[in-house]
Amino acid sequence: MAEAVAGPAPLAALRGAGLRRGGRWLVQDVDLEVRAGEIVSLIGPNGGGKTTVLRLLLGLLAPDAGSVERRAGISVGYLPQRFAVEPVLPLTAARLMTMTVRAPRGAVAAALAETGVEALIDRPVHALSGGELQRVLLARALLRRPDLLVLDEPVQGVDYAGEAALYALIASIRDRLGCGVLLVSHDLHMVMAETDRVICLNRHVCCTGTPQDVTRHAEYLRLFGPQAASAVAFYRHAHDHDHDLAGGVLSGEDERGSGRPHTH
Repeated sequence: MAEAVAGPAPLAALRGAGLRRGGRWLVQDVDLEVRAGEIVSLIGPNGGGKTTVLRLLLGLLAPDAGSVERRAGISVGYLPQRFAVEPVLPLTAARLMTMTVRAPRGAVAAALAETGVEALIDRPVHALSGGELQRVLLARALLRRPDLLVLDEPVQGVDYAGEAALYALIASIRDRLGCGVLLVSHDLHMVMAETDRVICLNRHVCCTGTPQDVTRHAEYLRLFGPQAASAVAFYRHAHDHDHDLAGGVLSGEDERGSGRPHTH
């Protein structure tokens, strides 16, 4: 069992949770918790049970073992792993934002502004780039003013520079709103950047701890290979500047800089 983290009660937690299907355990004995103001990264190989754990935590599946805890009245914002729109559908960013939640245009515009894409409010969704779409979906999750923000593969379809910009944005949202963030990914190169705690899952919790601790753990090295530890970029961000959608740095006082990507 994982050691409990000291501090206030978690926003959501799994305690020894497991799920059986077809006579076998999809995940077993999983301990996971997310507290206000922290970023927890759930990592692991494809097929390792990350989506199952996510569904258990969100209450979409009931565990066959262990328990699930969620703070009473908790508001959850969710960015899904997959979102596809047929090009023939006349769906704008504004319409996408309000498909599952009622909100006036002003609130929609404000949420889009929080993720840096207010100008895209009337843009057809099929015309958005990968980075733009992820920012619109993130804004959609923020409409609920979440206590817990759950991000399933948030940088898919985004190039390397865009990944850095999105991770910096996620960290700034955590800092600004004080929400807890559960970030799910199989890509370890940048996901471990701004995280407070990493949980490595392969049907069970293989290891947990700080990014540096996890990359030195024997189970992590067995899953991802000895080269994985040296390949991980520990992204340290001072938050003294902003990024554009391509990952370039914007200068202060509302003046755009050169747009060249910033190195961390």
